[in-house]
Amino acid sequence: MILRLLLALNFFPSIQVTENKILVKQLPRLVVYNNEVNLSCKYTYNLFSKEFRASLYKGVDSAVEVCVVNGNYSHQPQFYSSTGFDCDGKLGNETVTFYLRNLFVNQTDIYFCKIEVMYPPPYIGNEKSNGTIIHVKEKHLCPDELFPDSSKPFWALVVVGAVLVFYSLLVTVALCAYWVREATLLLCDFRTACVSEHVQEFCLCRSFSV
Repeated sequence: MILRLLLALNFFPSIQVTENKILVKQLPRLVVYNNEVNLSCKYTYNLFSKEFRASLYKGVDSAVEVCVVNGNYSHQPQFYSSTGFDCDGKLGNETVTFYLRNLFVNQTDIYFCKIEVMYPPPYIGNEKSNGTIIHVKEKHLCPDELFPDSSKPFWALVVVGAVLVFYSLLVTVALCAYWVREATLLLCDFRTACVSEHVQEFCLCRSFSV
């Protein structure tokens, strides 16, 4: 009889500890290609009408608090980060989804969800889950993305070149016209001089013959 009582006393505390823990499930791995990822944390606990805190931690030792939300289901609370992460989220039926944006390659790590019931007492937390490895891939840009405005300098050079060619032709035509005009004037002067000399010689010969 005493043995049964001792076994019962040892059994009930173990049940109480189990009931005061929230089980959380996460995907084991997520690969990020566009610097954005949605991490869903599924829990087995009714948080309705309770004040709770849901948070996401980074690192094996959960040293960095990535994103957190405090509140209850009576209104949609705000997600925020105090460590520089660009985060948002959404509360669902037994699910908390964290939206992480603008992730960098060096932020590849394991991330843990944490669910806590703050009120009413007693405080209830979750067993540490296996976590989710978020692998942020380096984004390789295509040539068009690397040089999105490369066509603009090209067309600018084309326009400048066309303007220079036009002015060069204009200057050349003007010089040619000027040269032709000067040559014509010189030729006219030469002919006039020749005619004048011929007239003078003719008159001189005429006078001698008389």
